[in-house]
Amino acid sequence: MNLKEFLSELKRRKVYRVSIAYGIAAWVLAQIAGLILESFEADPWVMQMIITILILGFPVALILSWIFDIGPEGIERTLPKDVNTPTESKPISVKLVIGILVLIILVAIGSKWSIQIFGKAQKGAIHSLAILQFDNFTGTDSLEYFAAGMQSSLIGDMQKISALRVPSKTTSNSFKNTNASIPEIANQLNVDAAVEGSITCMGEDSICVQIRLVRVFPEEQQLWVKDYRIEKGEILNFYNNVTKQISKEIDIVLTPKEENLLAKSIKVDPEAYDAYLKGLYYWEKLDEQSVKKALGYFQLATELDPEWAEPYAGLANAWGLFSFFGHLPKSVTLPKVYPYLNKALELDPNSAKAHYVAALVAVWTEWDWEKGEREFLRSIELDPNDALCRLYYAHLLMTLRKSNEANQQAKKGLELDPMRPLVLGLYGVVMLNNNDDWQGAIQAFEKALSIDPNDWFSGGNLPNAKMEDAYKKGEYEKWIELWDEKVGNFGRWKKECRESVLKASGERGHIAAIEEMFRMNEKYGNDCYMSSEVKQERYIKLGNIDKAMEALEKGYEVRDNFMPYISTRYPYYNQFKGNPRYVEILRKMGLPTANN
Repeated sequence: MNLKEFLSELKRRKVYRVSIAYGIAAWVLAQIAGLILESFEADPWVMQMIITILILGFPVALILSWIFDIGPEGIERTLPKDVNTPTESKPISVKLVIGILVLIILVAIGSKWSIQIFGKAQKGAIHSLAILQFDNFTGTDSLEYFAAGMQSSLIGDMQKISALRVPSKTTSNSFKNTNASIPEIANQLNVDAAVEGSITCMGEDSICVQIRLVRVFPEEQQLWVKDYRIEKGEILNFYNNVTKQISKEIDIVLTPKEENLLAKSIKVDPEAYDAYLKGLYYWEKLDEQSVKKALGYFQLATELDPEWAEPYAGLANAWGLFSFFGHLPKSVTLPKVYPYLNKALELDPNSAKAHYVAALVAVWTEWDWEKGEREFLRSIELDPNDALCRLYYAHLLMTLRKSNEANQQAKKGLELDPMRPLVLGLYGVVMLNNNDDWQGAIQAFEKALSIDPNDWFSGGNLPNAKMEDAYKKGEYEKWIELWDEKVGNFGRWKKECRESVLKASGERGHIAAIEEMFRMNEKYGNDCYMSSEVKQERYIKLGNIDKAMEALEKGYEVRDNFMPYISTRYPYYNQFKGNPRYVEILRKMGLPTANN
């Protein structure tokens, strides 16, 4: 068959007509698919698959048109040229061609979506991951703090990626003493993948580390692994590199800001880094003695490497913690906080931790709500996965009576770090002060204590919530029992004072018991301690609003840490509505005064 005959045969077999019809149908389908997928914000792979199928389908259509005749009567095999056939050509059914193409595309997309559903942790479908506790295979038990610090540092870098949800170290380690498998841990933490790290050698100037990325659905599968030998002075750059590599492996596109943050090259003195990790190790325990140890190590790190910002932020955070939770008076802590905080921001304006500390100081020390919100938002921008930052921001929002926003931030923080006791405790306060949800608050505090029975924050707030819940129900004997249990556990009331209050309660009831509390406090002072906040609450129970207002004004005078909360829905403050003295305090503090 010569070329002329071949071209004639193509025409006879309607190959030209099929190619034109296929091109028109494919173009129409691509346009429609583009509009629909854009409306539903579908992943790019869907459109890419449709285009690929249409392109691959073209030669298949040509081959089929050579072999078969597609017409209104169906599909028939094309007869050879020498066989007599009707001279009238049958028009090709464009509808049939389009129908076949649509069917092929739907089957392909359905298959792809099935894979996505049953294997959601494939590359491009990983939107959350847990960085598990680093293993220490060096044989030196004293390096456990170093392994813990490396995990914290890598989490800190990974949390800067807004497209990823990365739980904190506390939540990620909540199953470390169990035999749970990686898929089981991931299922409990509601993450798509996990990162395992191990330290295999430790020298004077370098360390050996292996990082492994594991998907967990539908079954455990290693996606990526790499061994590193790192110079200790380059350790911070190592975290940046691993963060970028993992993002690449799971097809996470970094924003320009995230690219800039992770592109920064930092060298650090190895001994300073070692001291800093020890500081983090103790700071995360949060009790007074551990934070004092953390201060010493952070201070040592600044002396060894004066140009590194993070130890200064650590110092500011630790000193701020002392005053925030009442361990030391502000007259002692603030002269320490400001110089370290300013130094941290001077050395690194993009330090999320420094902006977070600046927000805490602005809200609970300076009562500068605008500055506090600005600093919280900046910190969240730099580290969108910081659950504590979001919870404290929620506290500010409920203080400003932005109730819905407060709930949103609190829920987001809890989703980010659901197994961290302090996160649960702060969430419980939002349930209490913002929503008047006593049972929700009690559940949050109890869950925190089930994770860490020694958690001091929820350990202090749970008795308060239970006491008020009992008082609201008229269970006054239970209220006194809970009070005795609380002051006994916290050691703020001597035995003689407690016995006197219990005796008054038994003989004359709960009102007499409250009056005895005031008498004991007046007689023994700090041996029967009552804060300004507690005094105003007890005066309200006695119906003495004037005395309650005096306690509130005293709190304002000494700038007590509870004062920002006086504009919330906490039941005590409902008693003050319309009271001119209360409204005046709100006005002087710059808090909302509407409906008061």
